[in-house]
Amino acid sequence: MKKIGFLSFGHWTPSPGSSTRSAADALRQSIDLAVAAEELGADGAYVRVHHFARQLASPFPLLAAMGAKTRRIELGTAVIDMRYENPLYMAEDASAADLISGGRLQLGLSRGSPEQVIDGWRHFGYAPAEGETDAEMGRRHARVFLEVLRGHGFAQPNPRPMFPNPPGLLRLEPHSEGLRERIWWGSGSNATAVWAAQQGMNLQSSTLKDDETGEPFHIQQAAQIRAYRAAWQEAGHARSPRVSVSRSIFPLLDERDRTYFGRGGKEQDQVGFLDEKTRAIFGRGYAAEPEALVGQLRADEAIAEADTLLLTVPNQLGVDYCAHVIEGILKHVAPALGWR
Repeated sequence: MKKIGFLSFGHWTPSPGSSTRSAADALRQSIDLAVAAEELGADGAYVRVHHFARQLASPFPLLAAMGAKTRRIELGTAVIDMRYENPLYMAEDASAADLISGGRLQLGLSRGSPEQVIDGWRHFGYAPAEGETDAEMGRRHARVFLEVLRGHGFAQPNPRPMFPNPPGLLRLEPHSEGLRERIWWGSGSNATAVWAAQQGMNLQSSTLKDDETGEPFHIQQAAQIRAYRAAWQEAGHARSPRVSVSRSIFPLLDERDRTYFGRGGKEQDQVGFLDEKTRAIFGRGYAAEPEALVGQLRADEAIAEADTLLLTVPNQLGVDYCAHVIEGILKHVAPALGWR
């Protein structure tokens, strides 16, 4: 069995071919797709967070609305760039959204990726400490966030408060019990996967990582997952961790599918540079008749290693079409692979 969810970047553009023409469309359609995915039997509804872009950006109002409209499906992010976040304010927002959903949030965090503007986090009021990189700042914010989610008191109460206080140091409120164990780290390298394990976070590994060995993407990603699990065991955490990978997978079931995705072009890994120093490998996409897809996906070592698969959806093609793609995977592909 494998948990299967969708991942939406929430793109929107007023171009004629888009079914998602405004920010309002992207937000409302994300809620509608979460409802549709739950009805189809999917396990997760995840959104990407990008600042300064025509994409989803502020996750917690959206996650709270998704939580209020659904009852079972996991709700998450993949990922929140922690360079932009006030970890204490974020902990309050995250806990509130988690309580609204009944404890279904699965929050993916990251130190960030290439973005739309130069040092965008500076516009949000954050800057690395002296001698610290922006990536280190993001990890520092993440550690603070993880600590306050434990629910321990740390703030000295006012001796003359407006309202009565419980005894001892005060914690942030609201507090959502168990959310700390549902935090994930989006890792692009073996080293940061090991760091995530040491911090007691679940692992999100996307379709992009540092090209560390020159091997095919899925082999490098599977090795990253194994390194993460070894580090988790060495750290001595009590619970079992979760691991997700994301893929673009399209069963070709009708003429719409063949028109959109049946022309090929993404069947091979791609290599590029995120900056002057970082060579990255981008994983291939999958688009084929269901029987062929089953064979291709069975050979993907990283999918086999993960317990959760996130399907990247083309959200600008509309809720109905994205639901069709999810249904195609659940009905025509997942059972043959033993995922259902």
